[in-house]
Amino acid sequence: MEETIDLRQLFGTLKKRFWLIVLITIIAATISGVVSFFVLTPVYEARTQILVNQAKSEQQFYNSSELQTNVQLIQTYNDIIKSPAILGEVTKQLDLDMTPKQLSNQIQVTNSQDSQVAHIVVQDTNAKLAVKIANTTAAVFQKKVPKIMSIDNVSVLAKAELDESLSPIKPQPLMNIAIAIVVGLMLGVGLSFLLEYLDNSIKDERDIDQIMELPVIGVISLIDEEELKGSSVSSHSLAPSRGGTHSV
Repeated sequence: MEETIDLRQLFGTLKKRFWLIVLITIIAATISGVVSFFVLTPVYEARTQILVNQAKSEQQFYNSSELQTNVQLIQTYNDIIKSPAILGEVTKQLDLDMTPKQLSNQIQVTNSQDSQVAHIVVQDTNAKLAVKIANTTAAVFQKKVPKIMSIDNVSVLAKAELDESLSPIKPQPLMNIAIAIVVGLMLGVGLSFLLEYLDNSIKDERDIDQIMELPVIGVISLIDEEELKGSSVSSHSLAPSRGGTHSV
């Protein structure tokens, strides 16, 4: 027998277990909110910009080949910035209780395509420390790159600053709660259909027709005990008296 999808049955399943879907969604959103606001440690981000550009005299002019060389050098500089030669000096100057490799995990160096500007991005649970690490890394790199590369074409374009209105970049409680609501709804709906699929009990005459493939001749309705007593009382009150009427 070929099975067909009955939309009314699907909506009936969702309506039947609506409380379960709502409960799971509320639990997921609550857990996400508690973890985001009270468990996860806020992480702040500070960034500084460095410019890769050879200093020029008044008689010299830029040419496209030198500009392209500076752009290509940024990829090399990105690796040098995160090297122990630079970060080891940063940890020493700031007296950080971490190794250069651990500090490297907190630093990202990015740049736009065909741009001579590189961004040193630092993430830390302490906003003030993140600003110090970003600025110190840029300063140390600017000082040491002439010795490492035998070229002096790096300058600090913009330093990281500690803003009083600086807010953590993560966690994002509202985003986490929204994701938890969506996940909770999906879990609730999925669990509802799973419970309905595992329920093998026969609920109405349609199940008999679909499962046993037998025609339904009649249906015996269930009557509550109170309804039975009420119908019995009403039948006695409507029955005629056998002894006739008596007057006093």
